[in-house]
Amino acid sequence: MANIAEQQGRAGGLAGQGGDPDAVHEVSGGGRGGKVGKGGGERGRKREPLPESAHAAAAAALAPDLDAGIAPRADRLIEYLHRLQDTHGALFADHLAALAEALKLARAEVYEVATFYHHFDFVPAGGEAPPALTVRVCDSLGCAMAGGAELAATLATRLGADVRVQRVPCVGRCDSAPVAVVGQQPVLQADADKVAAAVANGEREEAAPDAIRFDAYRAAGGYQLWEAVRSGARDPEAVIIALDGAGLRGLGGAGFPAARKWRSVAAQPAPRNMAVNIDEGEPGTFKDRHYLATDPHRFIEGMLIAARVVGVSGIWIYIRDEYPALRRLLAEELERVRAEWPDLPPIELRRGAGAYVCGEESAMIESIEGKRGMPRLRPPYVAEVGLFGRPTLEHNLETLWWVRDIVERGGDWFASFGRNGRKGLRSFSVSGRVAKPGVVVTDAGITLRELITEHCGGMLPGHELYGYFPGGASGGILPARLADVPLDFDTLAPYGCFIGSAAIVVFSQDDKARLLAENAMKFFAHESCGQCTPCRVGTAKAAELMKAPEWDAGLLTELGRTMMDASICGLGQAAPNPMQSVLRFFPQEVGAAKEEGDA
Repeated sequence: MANIAEQQGRAGGLAGQGGDPDAVHEVSGGGRGGKVGKGGGERGRKREPLPESAHAAAAAALAPDLDAGIAPRADRLIEYLHRLQDTHGALFADHLAALAEALKLARAEVYEVATFYHHFDFVPAGGEAPPALTVRVCDSLGCAMAGGAELAATLATRLGADVRVQRVPCVGRCDSAPVAVVGQQPVLQADADKVAAAVANGEREEAAPDAIRFDAYRAAGGYQLWEAVRSGARDPEAVIIALDGAGLRGLGGAGFPAARKWRSVAAQPAPRNMAVNIDEGEPGTFKDRHYLATDPHRFIEGMLIAARVVGVSGIWIYIRDEYPALRRLLAEELERVRAEWPDLPPIELRRGAGAYVCGEESAMIESIEGKRGMPRLRPPYVAEVGLFGRPTLEHNLETLWWVRDIVERGGDWFASFGRNGRKGLRSFSVSGRVAKPGVVVTDAGITLRELITEHCGGMLPGHELYGYFPGGASGGILPARLADVPLDFDTLAPYGCFIGSAAIVVFSQDDKARLLAENAMKFFAHESCGQCTPCRVGTAKAAELMKAPEWDAGLLTELGRTMMDASICGLGQAAPNPMQSVLRFFPQEVGAAKEEGDA
């Protein structure tokens, strides 16, 4: 969820209980939960013995760790849940109970995690398992404009009872809308015939991308900078100075200066950790997928350099579940890197489970620790008390991807790009009603009109620009008359918007801003973690109110202000933005007051 951090300001969630991950498995009597007795149950409560098949399922989920010499740990709970579901097609109650017993956790702890994440199918005792095959059809912004809801309805009747059809939030392929996912096989620019053929042909797994692998990357000069930093030939402070001179900011949405973050974490007492966020779930965002599918080692090299300069003891990479082929690719390439440099700090690749809120850094950290992805209250900040209670350097993939180029070419090289008084390069994920959607790398400060004309082949035939989301679902909406506003951090604030992760969703006269705002609010209501009332209740209430033919502008404005002021994290704080943009720039669609000026 790339843009949650943009509105973070006051953000956070419950401070984690942390601790050394290597010590988690030593906790007896229930781990993070309440007091338990034998078998992970509550003290004094008697339960029927679990069937041997349940113990066997739990043992099989733990076996890969044991084979690798890793003692089963509570922080790896989500990994074990994935293994159970991958093997058995769902999470069965007795399997979860046996897993809780094996990990010495309360059953409630395992259950609350298993039922928090959207990609886990929990089956209660005596319940019916889902069909063996699920087809997921995206219905977020880009796919909604391309007929995703209609496609899902058609497939539900065409594919029959043996196939479950689900309407799901963004799957990170907005440039190929509409998208359906058959098992783990994405069907791009999908229609009913394409999806039915994939089902009939048994297509279930996405092929590996044609990425630059280790040997090719190194042959082209890759890892020379890493070797220089590793050997001490390149001064760590010089690396930070280059990032500072480039003006590199966090490109996951928050825009925090990278050099300042590195210095802040490096100043904290050791041991320090690092967490890498590849959980881009913001509707309209797919740039990290592009970089990982084409040049993964440029990211890995940047990650290793950051870890060395800051002095971290362990690295955790959190990648969204919707990218299975990229996860396998990354695992293979990390293994190759480890073979080359065996003395690297431990690197763990963690798989998300379908929770947009885990794009927020502290919620991601909670998830890596094996818990529900619920944002923490701040202070303390992640740089001070983060993953497993240690100071933590948190970055998204693209920020680290630029490190090598900036340090090798100099900060002035990166800063030399830019338009309209802005500096640097930006990676725009462009989707919607343009002729050539995709990732566009160009000047910071470019306008939407320039972006469409110079890089996207113009609008689709028959479509005229009506409006656009400058920062994904949470970044607000601007009308066509504001298509000449520079696109960068801080430039959109006067219009109640922000650029976030630079996800540009373009819509035309064939679309309604109110319907797209309603789509975004439904997404936020679905993805709210439920921890705080302003977000949990506010998003659902707003989505209901927005269905009215004429909006109650006063009530929605008051509700939005409350959500922005009182929500714990950026999800609730940013959720009102599209709604408020409609009231401000598209009032004719909702029977509101006269449209205001350009602010």
